[in-house]
Amino acid sequence: MKHLILAPLIYLLCMSHVSAAYQPPLLKGIRQYDIGMAPNFKLQDIDDVPFELKDTRGNWVFLHFWASWCGPCRKEMPTIEKLIEKTRDKNFKVIMVNTAEDDDTIFTFMASVGLEATTLMDRDGLITEKYKPRGLPTTFLIDPTGRVRYQAIGGREWDNPEYIKFINELVKH
Repeated sequence: MKHLILAPLIYLLCMSHVSAAYQPPLLKGIRQYDIGMAPNFKLQDIDDVPFELKDTRGNWVFLHFWASWCGPCRKEMPTIEKLIEKTRDKNFKVIMVNTAEDDDTIFTFMASVGLEATTLMDRDGLITEKYKPRGLPTTFLIDPTGRVRYQAIGGREWDNPEYIKFINELVKH
């Protein structure tokens, strides 16, 4: 009887390990960056709604650090919007973290690009400092268990079919 109860639990544990271990072929600009668990944080979004990273568990997370003064950040925003459109019904969350800019600057910028994504306000830059991006923009891909798995430094065309395929491969395993 004990075995019948433990069998589903063991199966789920094995399947979660397989999901986290799957690695699609890397693309130019994305590197494996398995640094362990993503540091949890709490921030407000642009509408002052509280957000906590740990609440995204069970999904792949595209954690993107950016600023409005950053040219590559500005250029890639429309491609991130298209990525969101192409991954909308998947277990994939796009979380944008603005680095130490004031509310007016962020509101004006977001209105100009029309990006529909969770946009968080790292007003004092402490969360950005915790993640230590080597420049802006920087994206971390976090697996459903909360581990950082990949990093992309610099701007890129996230709507490129190769990147969409990479994300889709992550999400389905």
